[in-house]
Amino acid sequence: MAIDVESYYRQYGPMVLRRCRNLLKSEEAAVDAMQDTFVQLLRYKERLKDEAPSSLLYRMATNVCLNRIRSAGRKKEDADTEMLHQIACAEVPEERFMAANLMNRLFSKHQESTRTIAVLHLLDGMTLQEVANEVGMSVSGVRKRLRPLRSQLDALQRSIAE
Repeated sequence: MAIDVESYYRQYGPMVLRRCRNLLKSEEAAVDAMQDTFVQLLRYKERLKDEAPSSLLYRMATNVCLNRIRSAGRKKEDADTEMLHQIACAEVPEERFMAANLMNRLFSKHQESTRTIAVLHLLDGMTLQEVANEVGMSVSGVRKRLRPLRSQLDALQRSIAE
């Protein structure tokens, strides 16, 4: 039997919202996360069983909120992405030369597949899972490849700032 999402929303919406508020500490973010929780419920309603709905929704809301918290922690990645985007979009010949030099310094010690991973994740905005699927690796393998690249990028950013 498929789940009646509308009745779940009416009955368990306040509980889900409280959970989201507790985790996200923001009313606006909590409301968005609650809506995302019910969107997921709607998306998977045919696969889910109509058993222990409060536990299911509590767990789903927790996962949605934790994913949002993790994403917010990636703001540092946004700075990395911005720098790589500026390098990729350099138009003036001197800027292109400097960008090419910086890219050569950044990627000189890395495999071609690491370059691909970096472009897919940092420039194209693909998730780690999407990148892993694309390059035929595990998510932890993709993370392992990006870790030294990030530290090298941080060092380059510091040297540029000085």
